[in-house]
Amino acid sequence: MAPMTSSTPARHPTTAPGGGASRHSSPPSSLAPEIAARLKRSPDGLLPAIAQQYDTGEVLMLGWMDDEALHRTLTTGRCTYWSRSRQEYWVKGDTSGHFQWVKSVALDCDADTVLVKVDQVGAACHTGARTCFDVDVLLKDAGSGVPGSDQ
Repeated sequence: MAPMTSSTPARHPTTAPGGGASRHSSPPSSLAPEIAARLKRSPDGLLPAIAQQYDTGEVLMLGWMDDEALHRTLTTGRCTYWSRSRQEYWVKGDTSGHFQWVKSVALDCDADTVLVKVDQVGAACHTGARTCFDVDVLLKDAGSGVPGSDQ
């Protein structure tokens, strides 16, 4: 399989809902039309994509995908995201060596979030941490959370 490049396709300005310019205009994509028709994207044409370790359930990171990034993820077996800061595609692991090998991809019930179960090799977070959610814990072991519970 040929390596996937992270180059940005040609971008054309679009109008976001409300008349403002969108920061991201999706390029033509090979995503199956029946999937594309179901997606509920942000005004920027993006979906949040949660990466989760397939065998432990550990939540690793949140990235963003447009139709093309989702298509690449589904067809290459490697997670491809849209970098909002760099305005380009990036394939997890191409520069860091910390690959995400796709095990399954699912949409949530509203079709506005993607859950990608992966086999994470190395750190998922750009800081070098295993996950993006293990350093700044705001609440831990607060009990069952069930109303009427004594915990």
